[in-house]
Amino acid sequence: MMLFHYLKYFLFHVVGLLSLAVLVVGGPWTTAGLVAVLLTYLVGDAICGDDTTTPRFGHPGILTFQLWMALPLLALIVFASVWSFSAGDPLGFGDWVQRLTGFDALASRDASHWGHHVSGVLLTGLMIGMMGTIPGHELTHRTWDPISMLIGRWLLAFSFDTVFSIEHVYGHHRYVSTTEDPATAPRGRNVYFHVIASTLKGNVSAWQIECKRLKREGHGVFSPFNAVIRGHLMSVLLMVGAWFMGGAQAAAYFLACALWGKALLEIVNYMEHYGMVRDPATPVQPRHSWNTNKRISSWTMFNLTRHSHHHAQGEVPYQDLKPFPEAPMMVGGYLTTIVAAMIPPLWHKLMTPKVQAWDRDYATAAERELAQQANQHSGIAQLMQQS
Repeated sequence: MMLFHYLKYFLFHVVGLLSLAVLVVGGPWTTAGLVAVLLTYLVGDAICGDDTTTPRFGHPGILTFQLWMALPLLALIVFASVWSFSAGDPLGFGDWVQRLTGFDALASRDASHWGHHVSGVLLTGLMIGMMGTIPGHELTHRTWDPISMLIGRWLLAFSFDTVFSIEHVYGHHRYVSTTEDPATAPRGRNVYFHVIASTLKGNVSAWQIECKRLKREGHGVFSPFNAVIRGHLMSVLLMVGAWFMGGAQAAAYFLACALWGKALLEIVNYMEHYGMVRDPATPVQPRHSWNTNKRISSWTMFNLTRHSHHHAQGEVPYQDLKPFPEAPMMVGGYLTTIVAAMIPPLWHKLMTPKVQAWDRDYATAAERELAQQANQHSGIAQLMQQS
């Protein structure tokens, strides 16, 4: 039984390998693969219930290795995706696939309809968000482990978001659910505005945090010690790699995938703390994050779903996070909630009663005052009255 608890996290890699395969085969298989991944989460979370188990793992090194494996897997996925949009055969990849399997990958790629390339962008961006940001998030919390930090930052580089390793750890976790936090969406905000606002403010916040660190350590801002500059150069290097694979066309394709992956992160930020308020004098507690224990999301996302415990104790590794079933809950699993967030009328219909219940059941007296002010400023008070 204990072996199962190690194996269940390999579902993450199974999803990645499926995506890699359909990107190589190309054509309608890419679109079918995208649909299959989406249905796995939407239907799986709907019918498989919650996972509230909290096993004790005796070999945490295996669980860390599972995170590290995300980097070569994501690199292969992105390479195959950019290859599928390139005119030539970079590194002889198509020829290698044909010699290995007998399948003419080049002919299949060249016959692909433009609509399937759109599916390729959507699928690759989804994988950058899942295979890159989720393990990158976990690994860059391990500030004591230089290997995990390095791998985590490279994973984040695929979405042009290495600053996440700075702003998230030293900014978001400190200011979460307050007006000082760029990633916390205030009540009534549209998710599409939040993607832009959180991205811009998050980069500014990361720059300010890094400048303070450099000053403390006696380093210049524009120096090799600046992690913000180094991180963006990592992303530029990936962009250059795409350019060498297929010129400006391939570079633009990679950029589209990367930006979609980054947008997914901000959509997740939006739904994880939407409408939450916190008295800055109050320590972060499980009630300051929206939580979910849906089984498929938990197993394939390294317990990112257990967000309430993560914010209460950010240093706890993913396998030791507790489900906190009494915490405020999302509308469903992660992908289900993402879909709801991307349809603003549906989102506000679902979330307005939940925010109202949070004010009643979770907020302190001081937070109820903050919530009332937030309702008036956002114009959501009328929606709450209607609900």
